[in-house]
Amino acid sequence: MPRRPGPGAVLAETRTLRVRLGERPVLDGVDTTVRAGEVLALVGPNGAGKSTLLGALAGDVPADSGEVLVDGAPVGSWSAPDLALRRAVLPQSAPLAFPFPVEDVVRMGRAPWAGTAAADEDDPAVREAMAATEVTAFAGRPFPALSGGERARVALARVLAQRAPLLLLDEPTAALDLHHQELVLRICRAQADGGRAVVVVLHDLGLAAAHADRIAVLADGRIAADGAPADVLSEELLSAVYRHPVEVFAHPRTGEPLVLPRRQRVSARTGPLR
Repeated sequence: MPRRPGPGAVLAETRTLRVRLGERPVLDGVDTTVRAGEVLALVGPNGAGKSTLLGALAGDVPADSGEVLVDGAPVGSWSAPDLALRRAVLPQSAPLAFPFPVEDVVRMGRAPWAGTAAADEDDPAVREAMAATEVTAFAGRPFPALSGGERARVALARVLAQRAPLLLLDEPTAALDLHHQELVLRICRAQADGGRAVVVVLHDLGLAAAHADRIAVLADGRIAADGAPADVLSEELLSAVYRHPVEVFAHPRTGEPLVLPRRQRVSARTGPLR
């Protein structure tokens, strides 16, 4: 059984991690640490290695060299059931062909705890996860009948019901509207405040700035910067990493960094307006 982590405890880390997919190097010497009580956002352009890093932390993507540790031990040393007690994974897509009701899909997250003392928590864990993700109202609907955004929230509820100390979420806001994007990141914040560690892949730099404790910016398989949002989200760094000029402003009320692409207004008659 996993121990309850203390504040700041290291729940996962990579050391000089290198991963190749085919002939292409995807991660090249990545060092990162994931701590209890923290939301770590992985950001960067397409192909930078964000999902691969998340998959390596989950134990789903093998390393070519370097180390991946979960709960202090090499990720490959855990059996599948023991690993499932220590980390919960939300992939980018959650295909499910069979028409299971929503509540049954969420309850699948409790499978690792079957036969343990924590199995007594199954019902409250499922109820709380469904309430948090706002899917209780369609608990009896078949999963394939849901919209893309509804499926995404049910998949997140399954992960929350698992109650693992480490949550690994790959683009959990991709299919969601504005309200539910904010809801998901508030859930991430609440999970971290409750003592868990959350690693979340995001494309929205504003969401990362508003909700993450740390942001790791990946570029070409390496970590270009890792630190507090205000320290990492600079115009110079982001413009170079994304290969597009950006502007960074402080929010007038909260002071959080706001990141916007630098745009030119275009007139049909006179061309770009500066």
